[in-house]
Amino acid sequence: MRKQEVKKGLGLHARRVIAYTVLIIISFFCLFWFYVLFINATRSNGELQAGFTAVPSTHLFDNWNNLLHGTLPVIKGLVNSLIVSSLSAVLTVYFSTMTAYAIHAYDFRLKKYIYTFILAVMMIPTQVTALGFIRLMRSMNLMDSFIPLIVPAVAAPITFFYMKQYMESTLPLSLIEAARIDGSGEFRTFNSIVLPLMKPAIAVQAIFGFVSSWNNYFTPALILQSDNKKTLPILIAQLRAADWLKFDMGQVYVMIAFSIFPVIIVYLFLSRYIVQGIALGSVKG
Repeated sequence: MRKQEVKKGLGLHARRVIAYTVLIIISFFCLFWFYVLFINATRSNGELQAGFTAVPSTHLFDNWNNLLHGTLPVIKGLVNSLIVSSLSAVLTVYFSTMTAYAIHAYDFRLKKYIYTFILAVMMIPTQVTALGFIRLMRSMNLMDSFIPLIVPAVAAPITFFYMKQYMESTLPLSLIEAARIDGSGEFRTFNSIVLPLMKPAIAVQAIFGFVSSWNNYFTPALILQSDNKKTLPILIAQLRAADWLKFDMGQVYVMIAFSIFPVIIVYLFLSRYIVQGIALGSVKG
């Protein structure tokens, strides 16, 4: 009996060592490219042309100063990206959760067909509807505006599907019925009971929604025309497309690194809700 316990302990320890080793290797390869990015942001265009080195250089502030005093409105682009991404993430999460709640908590005719239709919409690529979308925005005089980049985020089938699946495992209908019996209105039930229970899922989808909108180049490039309304992905593309006399790879790396920081901050802020949700679920289990 003693030998079996020792063997079991050694096997568990070996599996743990293997698991941590694999995680360390994966983490290294995930973080290595960020390291390369920030190293290259400290180097001049001439040093970058000479080849890669793992040692930081001393041209970070020079690259940053040249970028700020260049022709591109970098700070304005940051503000524009923050506005579009933040509002898009909020609208995506709130209305997708509300739609999932309606499908989950109510019984009505055509419920299954509506659910299937929403999932079918999820399969349609953005590029397929781009031409019709541009024509619609032009007819509504909404070109060169943030509205076409923010309002369509209300309809997010992928976020809806994730929220619906999460509700089926964490939101019992008996809790909703109890709230109704106590006299709680539907909006109050949704905002005061459903949303707090959905915090981990909301945090995950808020991160995905923010990052997706932050990195989106295709739609803003079609809609936005004025330099003072362009987002960071468009400005990065313009900086990379400069002619060879004005092209500075150091500025490109600095701008890419600069555009990553808000995403990291959003993730660090929302990740605590994900951890809390996982811990709460493990305690309940």
